[in-house]
Amino acid sequence: MLSIPDDKIRPFITITIDQPTFSDQNIHEIQEPFFFLMKENQVFAYIRMDDLPLNEKITTVDQLLQYAFSIDNVCKLHPNISLPHLFQIIGEPIVLIKTDDGLLTGYVKREDVLAELFKQDSKQNLDLLNVILTSIPMGIFVADKEKNIVNFNESGLKMIKKPSEQVLNEPAASIFNKQHIHSVFASGSSILNQLEITDVMSVLVDYSPILNHEKEVEGLIIIVQDLPMVEEMAMEIELIKSSNKDLNAILANIYDEILVVNQKGELLRYSDSIISGFWGKDLKDYIGKNLLQLEDEGIFNPSVTRLVLEQKKKVSIVQDTKMNKKVLSVGTPVFNEKGEIDRIVIASRDITETTQLKSELNEMRKELDSFKKQDQFYKELVFASPKMEQIISQVKKIAHFSSTVLINGESGVGKEVIAEAIHKMGRRSKMPFLKINCGAIPENLLESELFGYTKGSFTGADKNGKVGYFQQANKGVLFLDEVGDMPIHLQVKLLRVLQEQEVIPIGSTTPISIDVQIVAATNKSLEKMVEMGTFREDLFYRLNVIPIHVPPLRERPEDIPPLAFHFLQKLNERYQRNYHFSPDALNILEVYTWPGNIRELQNMIERLVVSADEEMIDADFIQRFIPVGSDFKQTKPIITRILPLQEAQDHVEEQLIILAMKQYKTTTKAAKALGISQSSVSRKYQKVLAEQQSKKIENDAF
Repeated sequence: MLSIPDDKIRPFITITIDQPTFSDQNIHEIQEPFFFLMKENQVFAYIRMDDLPLNEKITTVDQLLQYAFSIDNVCKLHPNISLPHLFQIIGEPIVLIKTDDGLLTGYVKREDVLAELFKQDSKQNLDLLNVILTSIPMGIFVADKEKNIVNFNESGLKMIKKPSEQVLNEPAASIFNKQHIHSVFASGSSILNQLEITDVMSVLVDYSPILNHEKEVEGLIIIVQDLPMVEEMAMEIELIKSSNKDLNAILANIYDEILVVNQKGELLRYSDSIISGFWGKDLKDYIGKNLLQLEDEGIFNPSVTRLVLEQKKKVSIVQDTKMNKKVLSVGTPVFNEKGEIDRIVIASRDITETTQLKSELNEMRKELDSFKKQDQFYKELVFASPKMEQIISQVKKIAHFSSTVLINGESGVGKEVIAEAIHKMGRRSKMPFLKINCGAIPENLLESELFGYTKGSFTGADKNGKVGYFQQANKGVLFLDEVGDMPIHLQVKLLRVLQEQEVIPIGSTTPISIDVQIVAATNKSLEKMVEMGTFREDLFYRLNVIPIHVPPLRERPEDIPPLAFHFLQKLNERYQRNYHFSPDALNILEVYTWPGNIRELQNMIERLVVSADEEMIDADFIQRFIPVGSDFKQTKPIITRILPLQEAQDHVEEQLIILAMKQYKTTTKAAKALGISQSSVSRKYQKVLAEQQSKKIENDAF
C-alpha cells in the first residue's frame, strides 16, 4: 500500500465557465502547473499551464476549451493507493484525490506519486519493476552498458528455454545476435523484427537502446516474441492482407466511385474509380475533411452524407455539381452494436451523359411521334390515279415554301386533305395548322374569329379580348375553306394581311406582324365571281399564286377501289369486323359517277357496312343502294386526245363489252344493259378475248 503525504496533495485552482465570458483575471499568473474548469459547481476538465500560449489573453470560454482535457479518464483515488492503481496512474499526468464520500479535494502529479513509490521503503514497492516485467506477455531482457543481461521476465526465459542462472549477468551476445547488439550500442538506433532460430529457440527479436539525457546509450532492451505466436499473427496478417487485396481489387474494378465516411461525415478512404471533374481537386486532399462542409461550399448539392445522418437509413439522390455534372449517389449507413451510425458507404455514378442521352431520347421520341403522325397522315392520302399522283408531287414541292395556295375542286374531292398535306410535308409541320370555314360562320362573327378583338371592342365581347385565327396560326398554316363565301368588306382586310403580313384586331389601331402561310379552298369559280363583281380581283390574284385543281372522283376512277378498301378497313378496325368486297362489287363502285365525290363514297361504304348481313359485300347487295343505270346513261365517255373516229369507236365498244361482262357475268344481261342483241355481245366479247390472248402470246414471246 502506498500512502501519499498531505503536502503532495495540491488544491484545485478553478475557473467557472457557466457564462460565455469570465473576469479579466490574468490566467497566466496562476502558479500551479494545472488548473481546473467548473460548470454548475462541478469540476469537469483540467488544463496544463504549459499548453497555454504565452502572449495571448484568454477571456472567453471557447478559447479555454481548446486546451481542456476531460477528467473522465483521470484516476480518482483515496490517499492510500494500492499497487494495481499504479498502472492506471501512468496513463494521465495527474491523480485526483477524493474523500470517503466521493468529494474531490485536490490532485497529485503523476511524477510525485512515482517518486513516493521509491522513497517509501517497502519491499512491495521495490519489487514494482519486477511485477511490471512479469506482467508483460512478451519476453524482456535488459542489458547494461557492459552489454550483460541484468534483468528479464519469466516470459522471456520460457521463450529462450533457459533458466535464470544461465542468463543473469551473462553477456547478451551469448544468447542473442552479437552483431545487432554492437550495432545498437554504436548507432543508438533500434533494430526490429529480427528472426533468430537456434536448436533451442525460434523467436522474433527487437533491439532498442536505453538513452540518458545526453542521448548516450547506457543499456539495451531486447524484446522477444515466441515464433508460434508470431506465426499465428503473421498468418492473421496475411489473411487480412489477402482480404484487403481482394477488397482493393473489387473496389478498383467497380465502375462506381466508393467513399467511406465516419459518423462525423469525415472522409476515411475511397476507391480507385473517381468521377472526373466532380471534386475539383485530388480526392486524397479531402481525406480527414468533413464532407458536410462541401455542400456549404457548393461543390455538390445536396449532401447524401447529411441526409443519411438525418434520416438514419439508406438514401438515393441525384446531385448537381459546380461542373454541371449530374451524379447519382447512394448512401448506406453501417450501424454499430448500439444501433448508432458508425460508417457511411457512398456509391456514386456520373449520370450526366445518361441524362443527356435521356434528353436526346425524349427529343427523338418527339420526332418519332411526329414521324408517326406524318406516317398516319400519309396513310390517309389514298390514291392510285396519275392525276392525284401529279397533285401530291406538286404538294411536296410547294410544302417547302410559304407561298399562298388556292385549291379548287368540287365539294367532297378532298381539298382539306391537300391543305393538311401542305402543312405536314413542309417546314411548318411542327407549328399550328388551323382551319376555318368562311361559309359556315355568320358574317358578323367571321371578322372577330379571323382578326380577333381587343378588350371592350363591342357589346357582348369577351372582357379580356380575343386572339384571332391569324395570330393563333403564327409561324404555321391557316386553311381558309370556302373562301368564295367571304364578304366583300372582309376580302379587303384579308388582302391587307396577304400584302403586309400583319393584322389589326377589331377595336385596335396597332398592327401586329404575323408569319402565316395561307391555303385557301373553294368549289366555286372565282374567275366568274370576279367578272360578276362578287369577289375582288386583286384578292383573287393574291390567292391564286399556286393554283391546285383537284379533279372529281368520276375523272379518276382508278382511285375508287383503294379509297373503298381504305374506308372499309377503318370501319372494320372501329367495329372489330371483317367485311370485304367481291370483285364484281368493286366494278359497281367504279362505274358509278359519284356526284358527291369522296365524301359520298365514304358515306356509302359506311351505309353498306351497317346494312350488310354477310361479311362479303357483293354487286347484288350494292345495287340495292346504287341502282344500275341510275346515272350511267347520263355519263358520257371522256376523250382526252385526238384519234381517228373509227379507232375511238372500237376502243369505246371494247371497254363497254368488257365492263358489261364484268358486271353482269352473262351475255344476256350484258346485251340488255347495252341495248344490243345477245349474239352481238357474244361475238364481240369473243373477239375481245381473242385479241387479248394474241397480245399475251406476243408479250410472252418477247
